[in-house]
Amino acid sequence: MQSPRLNYVNCVSTAGVHRMAYWEWGDPDNDRILLCVHGLTRTGRDFDDIALAMSGEYRVVCPDIVGRGASDFLLNPSLYAVPQYMSDIFTLLARINGKTLDWIGTSMGGLIGMVFAGLVHNADLYIGNQEPRHEDMPGKTGLALNKLVLNDVGPKIELESIRRIGTYVGQALVFESLENAVEHMKINAASFGPLNDQQWLAFTKSVIKFQDNAWKSHYDVGIAKTFKEQENEGALAAAEAYLWRSYKTIDCPILILRGENSDLLSREAVTQMLEQNKNSQMVEIPQVGHAPTLMPDTQIQTVREFLLS
Repeated sequence: MQSPRLNYVNCVSTAGVHRMAYWEWGDPDNDRILLCVHGLTRTGRDFDDIALAMSGEYRVVCPDIVGRGASDFLLNPSLYAVPQYMSDIFTLLARINGKTLDWIGTSMGGLIGMVFAGLVHNADLYIGNQEPRHEDMPGKTGLALNKLVLNDVGPKIELESIRRIGTYVGQALVFESLENAVEHMKINAASFGPLNDQQWLAFTKSVIKFQDNAWKSHYDVGIAKTFKEQENEGALAAAEAYLWRSYKTIDCPILILRGENSDLLSREAVTQMLEQNKNSQMVEIPQVGHAPTLMPDTQIQTVREFLLS
């Protein structure tokens, strides 16, 4: 299997400067960009299989959101939130300098994608080599999103699911061996769906690293601070209202992937999403909870057909 190129971009926060890592597949001169943004405690390496499959048509860019993987940790953990992630994404897009942009967002990566889509719809933005879409938005030069894949996430926030995630976020994992780490993932991440042994190994290796004679979590446990501060119903209600406003304005084709057994994206929420934005369609992934890994061939083909149609 081919390996991606690892690059970095310097980003800023109120606490100073940090580096965001991004993994890149395909022709570096291809100005057709597919941006793949991972979930809360995952990394850009989650997308290795689908990135390889799409690298003939796209320059595929898979960032490690700050605080994860090969990216720096933030000095102020309260900044681990969508506004900082969004700022970093805009810096990354300016760096990679593409003409067209498609987006795959898993869980948190989909939330960031919805906010991004809402911002670029309501603002006069121009980044890199993007061409103005005068025929779509008269009088505006828009950094337009071509297609958006929301992987098991939507504007509706399920409080019980957030609380479930909160029970393990911030717990530092330490394993004596890689084999022990894989067995842990098979049990504790079973909701990601049926995977073969090779896929479970790749799934595990993308989120742990060998350090101080042990295999440890790759992410900053400080991420839990901001996440748990947002578990109260008032904060979630405000966030949900904002996400619905953003979602309704998305004017590109949207593919919603839902794990059949997902507790984060309910069927009722998907029905509402299909009603609120006529650009959307849904595919349900059987035998999977939160969230589909986009590793099995059938999942890759579903996304591939949508992006290239």
